[in-house]
Amino acid sequence: MMKSNYHTHTERCLHATGTDEEYVLSAIKGGYQVLGFSDHTPWKYHTDYVADMRMLPDELPGYVESLRALRDKYAGQIDIKIGLECEYFPEYIHWLKEQIKEFRLDYILFGNHFYHTDEKFPYFGHHTDNRDMLDLYEESAIEGMESGLFCCLAHPDLFMRSYPQFDRHCALISRHICRTAARLHIPLEYNIGYVAYNEAHGLSTYPTPEFWKIAANEGCTAIIGLDAHDNRDLEDPTYYNRAVQEVKALKINVTDTLPMNRY
Repeated sequence: MMKSNYHTHTERCLHATGTDEEYVLSAIKGGYQVLGFSDHTPWKYHTDYVADMRMLPDELPGYVESLRALRDKYAGQIDIKIGLECEYFPEYIHWLKEQIKEFRLDYILFGNHFYHTDEKFPYFGHHTDNRDMLDLYEESAIEGMESGLFCCLAHPDLFMRSYPQFDRHCALISRHICRTAARLHIPLEYNIGYVAYNEAHGLSTYPTPEFWKIAANEGCTAIIGLDAHDNRDLEDPTYYNRAVQEVKALKINVTDTLPMNRY
């Protein structure tokens, strides 16, 4: 299997460490053949809301320009893809599609972080502690996948960061999400970006074994994603190698590539 990672952030999101070039150099050192950048998308809000975990709209041109220059500089050593990690915000999707076309972005990851907009809805990873929020997570995940905009659903089990335990309701929404992904041929990301934190704090959030058993049973396809917020994540093979063995044990379909946009 080719070693690839399509989930890489930059300092522009305000919670990542390392320059763009440091991520590329670390990926080469870590043996990656493909490095996809998918920093948190900016949104051109209709209000004066300013998010604290994403770049601003006027930073997008510099993001693309920097990564294109690195793609040229390191051609032959690593294949750099340029994308974004985006939510499904129906009110703002038209603006996003304009940016995708203008900057000819390679791909868009679906990071289902908020229900319809972060201007007024809380982050699923911190506030999905009741069934109502689980239902909103499911609704948003399915609507987003059915939009046809996204090539992959990132951390599909994100809700387990705050939900107390994987119960029957979790199993139900997981089955619905997985069936939709399988029907639409959208890979689910086996996200290992939180594993080190979990181990350091004695937590168990995601990847959630119960979710991934359902995904395997429903015929889903998995792709391993680092969700790198520090360039050094790309140099340490520990969690990536472990993830390879975990998805192998699940007997789930695995891919190392994502479909790119066509222009």
